[in-house]
Amino acid sequence: MEQALQNLDTYPLLLRQQIARFAGHAPPVAFWGHGRTYTKPVTRIESLAKDALTRRGAWFFAYTEGGAAHLTARGFPADRITVVRNSVDTTALAEDCERAEEAGTREHVEAALLRKQFDLVPGRTALFLGGLDAPKRIPFLLESARQIAAELPGFRLLVAGDGADRLLVDDAASQPGSPVVALGRATGARTALLGAVSDVMLMPGRVGLCAVDSFALRTPVVTTDWPWHAPEFEYLTHGRNSLITPDSLDAYVGAVTALLNAPRRLHVLQAACRKDAAAYTVEEMARRFCDGLLQLMGTPTSACSVHDH
Repeated sequence: MEQALQNLDTYPLLLRQQIARFAGHAPPVAFWGHGRTYTKPVTRIESLAKDALTRRGAWFFAYTEGGAAHLTARGFPADRITVVRNSVDTTALAEDCERAEEAGTREHVEAALLRKQFDLVPGRTALFLGGLDAPKRIPFLLESARQIAAELPGFRLLVAGDGADRLLVDDAASQPGSPVVALGRATGARTALLGAVSDVMLMPGRVGLCAVDSFALRTPVVTTDWPWHAPEFEYLTHGRNSLITPDSLDAYVGAVTALLNAPRRLHVLQAACRKDAAAYTVEEMARRFCDGLLQLMGTPTSACSVHDH
């Protein structure tokens, strides 16, 4: 069951589980979720209620290590938690990106055409990939692009996405001399091409599964220590596979500019992204989920590889 107070189906199932325990055959109820509320403030009463509900579950499938740590701190047994490392299927994305970097392939030719179309300069190209809405802080993103371009001639920001703030992006892109390139929503092979021609991923607002995309595309995320990131923000390590700046425009612009002026440092971050792409996959997530299910049912885990919990 989803770990949510408003999920009314949960309560009768938990009651049934409690009653069945007295008869010696309790049907287990497992929760799936973040472990704690990440993306918005909650009241103390809401937090206590969620903790009380969660502790009544027989197992918990947590997105990340941070969510699992929160649960154990609130009294949920650590040996009944599986960390699944929430992800999406990025296998094809990573493979397409690799081909775009390999001379002689169709994807490599298409990447070259894309660079020519938008006058992209190697070492001076950033990518935004995701929804164009309030949590992504689009005004912050666009102003940072303007200021970075003032420091770095040839800088371009490719914006791939759609949403309520798309008009802001379209307006910025229409200004004479603007560094912003509005591309609309991108999927599949098109996304891989955008990653292949980009050096970094700018994401000053909410970081979630874009962290996994950044690994597959080898475009390290530059973000801020904004308090409302999603759980997958935990996959980022400052100075290793990403940069996390103080939450100010000056700090953000300075960090991006300095990184694009330091190709060796950028290469180190990109290499770490390539390595981490193999650790955060939907296949690995499925294996961890399988392990947890087998343990929940008291079944040997030989059918799946065993992981720490």
